[in-house]
Amino acid sequence: MAERPLWRTILTPRWSGLLLLALAIAAVMSAMGVWQLDVYRSKTDAATAKRADTAPVALQSLFSIDEGLPSKAVGRRVTVNGTWGPAADQLFIADRQQGSADGFWVVTPLKVASAGSGSAAGAVMVVRGWVPAVSDPAAAAPSGPVSLTGTVTASEAEDSSDDAAKGRVLSSLRIPTIVHLVDYRVYDAFVIQSSVDSGVVPSPAPAVVQPPAPPTDHAGLRNIAYAFQWWVFAAFTLWMWWRMVLDAHRTPAEPDPDSTEAESGDDQAGEPVEPSGTVSA
Repeated sequence: MAERPLWRTILTPRWSGLLLLALAIAAVMSAMGVWQLDVYRSKTDAATAKRADTAPVALQSLFSIDEGLPSKAVGRRVTVNGTWGPAADQLFIADRQQGSADGFWVVTPLKVASAGSGSAAGAVMVVRGWVPAVSDPAAAAPSGPVSLTGTVTASEAEDSSDDAAKGRVLSSLRIPTIVHLVDYRVYDAFVIQSSVDSGVVPSPAPAVVQPPAPPTDHAGLRNIAYAFQWWVFAAFTLWMWWRMVLDAHRTPAEPDPDSTEAESGDDQAGEPVEPSGTVSA
């Protein structure tokens, strides 16, 4: 007798109904996973925006000149008080766009005092703005005391150590390169200036540079785990239905007792009756 096709087992009312139920359950679980992922994105966006919108704090309150740049400080708005460093220590970062124009970032050291003392503790490199050319009048280095507000940003990945030997125009913004160009300590971070709160504002001044987008603050990571958990449950539901169908298809159907007795009776009725013997006269 030929084996029954699998699709005929699937199309029976029992397994078709269970399939519809499994698909409905899996759909609900999948939707729950998508919802958890949306919650994660919402929390992450809110945490990232909060970092950028937080009121500015003193740079020294986030980390000291003796520490590496902590990730929590990147993208934070800060205030810095100090005195502009020597004009000879000013640097330029090449290939920087402002709108559709190509030009340079102007990076000037700002010598700051250590927390709780009036003595100079080193400097922070400030991106004062953008100029179309190194010779532009707005690129002239400022002098004197200043108080400014800006955004903390980290060094770029591209190596510019070879540029240091060619002058003061670098291809990337990197503290590891700049520490060899000055004779004082510098913070392991840059501050992209947004405004001068007090002190002399150069005129003309470099165009204000928009700071890079703050790094994504991954909040609500637990929601990602929940999302994957729901999707695993959805897949498991469909897999269980499939396993049950296969088991039902491979298990031979038990014979119906009534049918067996009827077939047995038919067989006996069809058998020929042998004569019991010969009758003598």
